Amino acid sequence: MLSNGCFSNIITANPPLLGWHRTPTLASLETPPSYCHLHLRCFTRCAAATHPVPDHLLLSESDSDSDWALSPHPNPNPNSTATSSNSGSKGSTAGFTRLKAKRVKALVKRIKQEEINTCDDDRRVSRGESFPKNSEPVGSFAAPHLRGWADGGSIRNPKLKSPHHLNKHLSGTDFFSRKTFANLGCSEYMIKSLKEQDFLRPSHIQAKAFGPVIEGHSCIIADQSGSGKTLAYLTPVVQRLREEELQGVSRSSSGSPRAVIIVPTAELASQVLNSCRSLSKSGVPFRSLVVTGGFRQKTQLENLEQSVDVLIATPGRFMFLIKEGYLQLENLRSAVFDEVDILFNDEDFKVALQSLIDSAPVVTQYLFVTATLPIEIYNRLVEVFPDTKVIMGPGMHHISSGLEEVLVDCSGEEGTLKTPDTAFLNKKNALLKLVEESPVPKTIVFCNKIETCRKVENVLKRFDRKGTHVRVLPFHAALSQETRLINMKEFTHSQPGEESLILVCTDRASRGIDFSGVDHVVLFDYPRDPSEYVRRVGRTARGAWGTGKAFIFVIGKQVPLARKIIERNQKGHPLHEVPAAF
Repeated sequence: MLSNGCFSNIITANPPLLGWHRTPTLASLETPPSYCHLHLRCFTRCAAATHPVPDHLLLSESDSDSDWALSPHPNPNPNSTATSSNSGSKGSTAGFTRLKAKRVKALVKRIKQEEINTCDDDRRVSRGESFPKNSEPVGSFAAPHLRGWADGGSIRNPKLKSPHHLNKHLSGTDFFSRKTFANLGCSEYMIKSLKEQDFLRPSHIQAKAFGPVIEGHSCIIADQSGSGKTLAYLTPVVQRLREEELQGVSRSSSGSPRAVIIVPTAELASQVLNSCRSLSKSGVPFRSLVVTGGFRQKTQLENLEQSVDVLIATPGRFMFLIKEGYLQLENLRSAVFDEVDILFNDEDFKVALQSLIDSAPVVTQYLFVTATLPIEIYNRLVEVFPDTKVIMGPGMHHISSGLEEVLVDCSGEEGTLKTPDTAFLNKKNALLKLVEESPVPKTIVFCNKIETCRKVENVLKRFDRKGTHVRVLPFHAALSQETRLINMKEFTHSQPGEESLILVCTDRASRGIDFSGVDHVVLFDYPRDPSEYVRRVGRTARGAWGTGKAFIFVIGKQVPLARKIIERNQKGHPLHEVPAAF
């Protein structure tokens, strides 16, 4: 950060496009660790040749992870070392000769490899290249004259201290739990079903939630976007239903499901249904059904009359079924509220929740699932459900470690007229520059209003009139539900090709939908609250090995606010205050 408080690598967007620039970057005054390690090794080698090294300064043979660990049994008396050496020991008094041969070889090999890496980094900088993501050494800086967006010019460049940390990130071990599905208590048929879907190990939130959920406890399940929350509640709920059915404890009947999952949008309901069907097709026998608006009501009612184990519904359609007497809850065992913080903003949900509490058996289990848990939502939940367990994942209110945030100042030059039209023009230029110079297979553009979505759609379509390079897919409430689902399916399941897919949407697309393989997320309009920020940028860099970039377009007073948020992300601080109950 410069002395004036500005970030050294903020991208500024001013029309015309050639006026774009990056403010000059400054090299950090912090000494690179590779420099310190090199001189430490040189000093040790020179000193060891002329001066004995006391035992308590030698490397500990019991610590194989650190080359410079102190011995666990220091010997402060050098004379005793000489005595033991004279009495038959074959060791020398020189420092490195006291080490075992295999440890010396390993140390020398590691030194050579680090020196090679240091030389490679120097060559990369001399050629004007940027460091790979998550491998930039401390003290490095982005080359200031690189063309385009892919030059590492972002506020957040995660820095790892050693190749061990890099491998840990790339291997996904931060995402997965050390436990296996068998350790959690998954049945053989459930493990087989998960394995056929390539789920070999549980994520952290899945490992934490399985035990309490399958035991029937009411829980708040919260973790960052892309952490695997759907399976975290679906796997134990389905296994519990299956075991109770085999034991004769409970069974579904016509119009009376044993589990109800309430979601805010029809698109998320469709996604949860796909997860249910994947489990059932892979060897876990249970029936699931989705009921939402926008589809033939008669077909949904006919399917509901048959025995359904898991019913997935939006609040409005759920209340309709209850009021009209099509839905009975006497067999209900579990009620799940996915994206509960979003649901609380829906007036239909408040009525639906109270109706469900009044109609369901007393022993019903309640699960509240969310990627963000503001204090006010938490307080409302524990007030109604005081015995609820809180299961919090390690990434709660944090962004993914594989996400890179790029702040784009679209305020315009000083002294120019600032109007909504000029702000849109600057953002439009920024978006077109990104699409033209850094084309990627999948991009999501978030806008606050449907009107802005339509304007952005028109801009992108005029940019590529023939439609050979860019395909624009709108996704907002002004479209029919059928159109939204078609566009979502095309965007989600398409394979990388010659054209770039750009989904232009409102926050409807940020509400729990798992878009796979998204390369860029563009916040064309700045979100209204931190929760929406977390959800929007969480559409990329998902899962164990997910990486992606989020471009945040800001104007005027939004600039310092965005800086503070990205600064908190860089330091690893949560964007929301986390409830202190756990």
